[in-house]
Amino acid sequence: MDAAPVVSAPVDVDPSIGLSAAAVAERIATGRTNSFAANTSRSVWTIVRANVFTLFNAIVFTCFGILLVLGRWQDAIFGLAAFANSIIGCWQEFRAKAALDRLALLNAPLARVRRDGLDAEIPPVDVVLDDILILRAGDQVPADAIVIDTRALQIDESMLTGESDAVDKKPGDEALSGSIVVAGESEAQVTRVGADSYANKFAGEAKRFSLVSSELRTSINRVLRFMSWIIGPIGLLVLNAQMMVAGGWVTAWESGTWVQAVVNTIASLTAMIPLGLVLMTSIAFAVGAAKLASRQVLVNELPAVEGLARVDVICLDKTGTLTAGEIEFDGAHPVPDAAPDVDAVLAWYGAAPAANATARCLQAPYPVQDALSVARDIPFSSARKWSAVSFANGPGGTWVLGAPEMVFGDAASDPATGFGRTVTELASTGRRTLVLAHSATALTDAAVDEESLPPGVSPAVVLTFRERVRPDAAQTLTYFREQGVGIRVISGDNPRTVAAIAREVGLDVAEGFDARKLPESDAALGEVLETHTVFGRVTPEQKKRMVVALQANGHTVAMTGDGVNDALAIKTADIGIAMNSGAAATKAVARLVLLDGQFSHLPDVVAEGRQVIANIERVSMLFLNKTVYATGLAILFGVLVLEFPFLPRQLSITDGLTIGIPAFFLALMHNSQRYVPGFLKRSLSFAIPSGTIIAIALTLYTLGAKSLGAEEPELRTGSTIILAIVGIWVLTVLSRPINRYKVLVIGAMFITLLVIFTIPLASEFFELVDPGEDVAYLVTIVTVLTIGAIEIVRFFHRRFVAKELAKAGVTSLG
Repeated sequence: MDAAPVVSAPVDVDPSIGLSAAAVAERIATGRTNSFAANTSRSVWTIVRANVFTLFNAIVFTCFGILLVLGRWQDAIFGLAAFANSIIGCWQEFRAKAALDRLALLNAPLARVRRDGLDAEIPPVDVVLDDILILRAGDQVPADAIVIDTRALQIDESMLTGESDAVDKKPGDEALSGSIVVAGESEAQVTRVGADSYANKFAGEAKRFSLVSSELRTSINRVLRFMSWIIGPIGLLVLNAQMMVAGGWVTAWESGTWVQAVVNTIASLTAMIPLGLVLMTSIAFAVGAAKLASRQVLVNELPAVEGLARVDVICLDKTGTLTAGEIEFDGAHPVPDAAPDVDAVLAWYGAAPAANATARCLQAPYPVQDALSVARDIPFSSARKWSAVSFANGPGGTWVLGAPEMVFGDAASDPATGFGRTVTELASTGRRTLVLAHSATALTDAAVDEESLPPGVSPAVVLTFRERVRPDAAQTLTYFREQGVGIRVISGDNPRTVAAIAREVGLDVAEGFDARKLPESDAALGEVLETHTVFGRVTPEQKKRMVVALQANGHTVAMTGDGVNDALAIKTADIGIAMNSGAAATKAVARLVLLDGQFSHLPDVVAEGRQVIANIERVSMLFLNKTVYATGLAILFGVLVLEFPFLPRQLSITDGLTIGIPAFFLALMHNSQRYVPGFLKRSLSFAIPSGTIIAIALTLYTLGAKSLGAEEPELRTGSTIILAIVGIWVLTVLSRPINRYKVLVIGAMFITLLVIFTIPLASEFFELVDPGEDVAYLVTIVTVLTIGAIEIVRFFHRRFVAKELAKAGVTSLG
C-alpha cells in the first residue's frame, strides 16, 4: 500500500474546549466535513452495470436490433424478455439496497467530539477539520487525526495496514480513520476528513463494499467465461450452414434468403446464452437480503446470505451472544486481612470515564463519596485483562482490577488457599469473577510505560457479576447441532464460568479449556480446537488464531461477538456476525449485523442461505441444460449443414414457459436442503448428458422429418412440440419431490403451452401449424424416447450425487 498523504499542520485549538460553534459552521460552509459516500451496499451504477451492461446482454440486444431492422419484430420478443430480466434484476437489487442503506444509516456508529468545552456524540459525517476527537476503547476512528494527549492508547490498524499487532500511540502520532481503539483513551485533533482521509482514499476494508467468497457467483462466472469464448466461432459455423442451406453466400445474398439465414443464426445464439441464470442468482441474493432486513438482520454484502449456509463451524463469544450482554453486579466477597478503603476505589472504577460495561455495574452499589484524583493509571486492555491506578489523594499504593487468573496466575485457582478456593467456587457457578487487588507500591512512569504490575500485589475483594442467558440460546444451539454445524464457545472469562454458561444452554461439556495453555504451533492449535468446545481466558489475538486454525483444517467459519476484542476474529472469519449493541469497530468489519441482538435470527440466516444455494442449484440445471442442448444443436446443425429447426419466437415459448418463468418461482421457494460444496460439478453432471440427449433427439427428428418430406413450418412445429414437452418433463424431474406449490407452477406452464398451441391467434403468431400425421407419430416417438433417456440420466445423476455426498460425509441433502 502507498504511503499516507502528508498531514497538514493542524490549526491551534485548545483540546479542553475544542472548536466553537462558529468555527464548526465556517468549516461546514467551506466543505471541510467528513461527508463521504460510504459503500454500505452496491452503488446504483454497479447494480445497473451488473444487470444491464454485460457481454451477453450486448449480444442479445444486438440480435434484437438486427431483427428489428430486418422487419422481423415477431422473432425479437426474446429481447423484451432480456429487457424485463434487466429491469427486474435492477429493481430487486435497488429494493435491497434501499433497505440495507436505510438500516446502515439508522445503525451507524457515532463519533465523540469536544466543542465549546462540551463532549457530544455526533454522526461521523458531521465531524469537521480540526475537531477534537475523544477516543476510547471500542471506538473506530472516524477521521485521520493527530494524537494530542493519551493514556496508554493502543490502536489496531490491521484493516488498513495488514499489521495485526496493536500499535502504541504517543502524542504527535497519527490515528488513521478506520482503525480501532483497542485500549486506553485519547484526545486527538482531526487533520484530514472525507475523501482525503486515509481509509477513504485507499478504500480501507472496514468501509468499502467488498465481495465475500461465493461459490454460486464463481461457478456461474466460469460458465459465462467459457460461453464467451465459444459463442463467436459457433455463431460463424451456424451462419455458414444457414447460408449454405439457402443456396450459398452469393445466391442467398442475391435472392434475399440471407434474411432467414440470419434469423436462424440469431435463434441458435440467443438460445445458447444462460441469461436467466445470472438474473435468478442476483434476485435470489437481493430478495434474501431484503427478507433478512425485515427480520432485523443487516446484510452488509449480498453473497453473505449464501456464505452462512456454507458455514460448518460457528464460534460464539459468550458475552452478548449466549448471554444477553446485560451484566449486573452480584456481590462482593471480602478476602481476610485485605486492604481497607475498597469502597472508595470501587466507586472510582465505576465512575471512571473509560469504564467498560462491567466496571459501570459498580456505580449503583458503590456511589462516589469523595472524588479521587488520579496520579498514574494503566487503562484496561482486553489482552492483559486488568487495569491499575494510583491516586494522588485518598487510598495509597496501587489498586488493580481484573481477572483473577491474569493478576495472580495459577494462584487464583489453587484450592489450597482461601482466595483460590473462593474464586474457583464462584466461577463454577457461572458467575463472572473479578478481583480488586492492592499493592503498597505506587505506580511508576516505567510501570505505566511497560504496563507491568507493581510488586507485592495481594487480593482485597472478589467481585462477582451475573449475566442473563438468552432464552433463545439453547434452542438456537440445538438447531446448529442438528444441522451438523460445529460449535466453539470462545470467551475472555474464566473457563469455569464459560463452561457453566455452556452447560446452561445445553452443551455437554465438563470443563472449559484455559486459553493460556493453548499451543504456539498452529497445527497443534488446530488439534485442540477439534477436540474441545469451550475456551476461556482467550485474548483477541488468540481468537483470531483460533479462527485461522479452524480454516486451515478445512472449515468454513462464522464468528459472532459484540466487543472490540472480537473485531479481529470477526474480520478474519469467513462470515463475521456482530450484535448491534456491540462496539462500532466490531459492526464495521462484520458481514452481518443482528440489529435487535436476537441470537435466534441466525437459523433464519442459515435457512435463507440454504434456500438460495439449493434453489439456484436446481434452476441452474434448467438453464445449463438449455445452454448445452442449444450449443449442441448449433454445432450439429452447423456441421451437418441443416436449417436450424426453430424460429427465435418459438424458442421464446420454450425458454419462457419451461425454464424462465418457473425458475423465477423455484428460485424463491422454501428449501432447507443442506449445503455441500461442488455446486457446478453436480449441476453439469445432469445438464451435460441431458442437454446432449435433447440436442441429438432434435437432430434425429429433423433428419427423420426431412426424410418424410415435411416442409419447414411442419418441421419447426414438431421441434417446438418436442422441446416444449421434454422441457416441461425436465422441469418436473428437477422439481422432485413434488408438492402443491410445484404442481401449481408446472401445471400453469403446461396449460399456457396448450393455450399457445391451440388458440389460432397465438399459433399464427408463433407460426405453429398442423405437423401432419406422419410427423406427429415421429414427434411422439422422439418425445417418449427422450423422456425415457432423461429419466435414466436423472437416475444415474442421483447416484452420482449420493457418492459425492458420501465423500463429504453427508448422508442426505435434505
